[in-house]
Amino acid sequence: MSLRETRITLAHGGGGKAMRELIEDVFCAAFAPEAMEDQARLMTDALQQPGARLAFTTDSFVVDPVEFPGGDIGKIAVCGTVNDLAVGGAVPLWLSAAFILEEGVEVALLRRIVASMQAEAQEAGVRIVTGDTKVVGRGMADKVFVTTAGVGVIPPGRDLAAAHICPGDMVLVNGVLGDHGAAILAARGDMALSSDIVSDCQGLGHLMAAVLVAAPGTRAARDATRGGVASVLNEMAEAGGCGIEIDEAALPLRPQVRGVCEILGLDPLYLANEGTLVLVVPEAEAEAALAAMRARPEGADAVAIGRVTGGPAGRVTMRTLFGGARIVDMLVGEQLPRIC
Repeated sequence: MSLRETRITLAHGGGGKAMRELIEDVFCAAFAPEAMEDQARLMTDALQQPGARLAFTTDSFVVDPVEFPGGDIGKIAVCGTVNDLAVGGAVPLWLSAAFILEEGVEVALLRRIVASMQAEAQEAGVRIVTGDTKVVGRGMADKVFVTTAGVGVIPPGRDLAAAHICPGDMVLVNGVLGDHGAAILAARGDMALSSDIVSDCQGLGHLMAAVLVAAPGTRAARDATRGGVASVLNEMAEAGGCGIEIDEAALPLRPQVRGVCEILGLDPLYLANEGTLVLVVPEAEAEAALAAMRARPEGADAVAIGRVTGGPAGRVTMRTLFGGARIVDMLVGEQLPRIC
């Protein structure tokens, strides 16, 4: 069947011929499911290993605008779910994708989003195996909302968790901070900012796999999304019952991002990221982990930004450029809504 309409109508969510045409011409053409059943039927040899565990995650994406420098809602939906699996030590395998479409949205826009999702899934080595589509009336959504769920397998013996961090461990990041938040802010045009900042939206699965080979003692990993690096570090410190100290001079920031933050009074530590990996590794494995990250494009700018301390438990502090220290607390409120 070939989709003739150029915009989504309520009929495309009605369960009849129009919906069938939309699913086959837009979604099935890109994702190529093995069968048109109400469920995906999956098998992997990885689960046959004694001690292997399933990892399962889900997330919804409502980013505004849906297309932005460096990505779109489709790319961020795949990357976000793949990354949530990867930082837990899982090998990402399968995704589902559910779409809420607003009546009147351009079919051409939907095709671009779907193509972006499939391209990112192929890059990450995962398959989009099942999904759903709903259409709502004009004004009841904002073009496109996407919900993805992901399944992966954690190999036997692998156990990454923030509760495992210890005093003396090093805190590493794979590159510059705050690019996604700054790119979205500039793309909205509300502040009349002119910027060439591009979102860091990227999958971290392959990077995480390389790190775990080079530094098998890695304690914990997180992808710093909403709330930025500061919120991730606070979560880790609380879960581990330790303190974390970071060095302001070591934070990797683009001059453009720093400039946007200074103009608007934002703290880059709280800006959202969509391709930033935060690792805690034993000090003896820190250089190996950095080398492994720097050998890949997703980690070319990897640096150590601090270390785990004995306490106070749950407190994150930063050595400032002026030689003092300040507490880096959890984000209160929201610097920028609808960031992902």
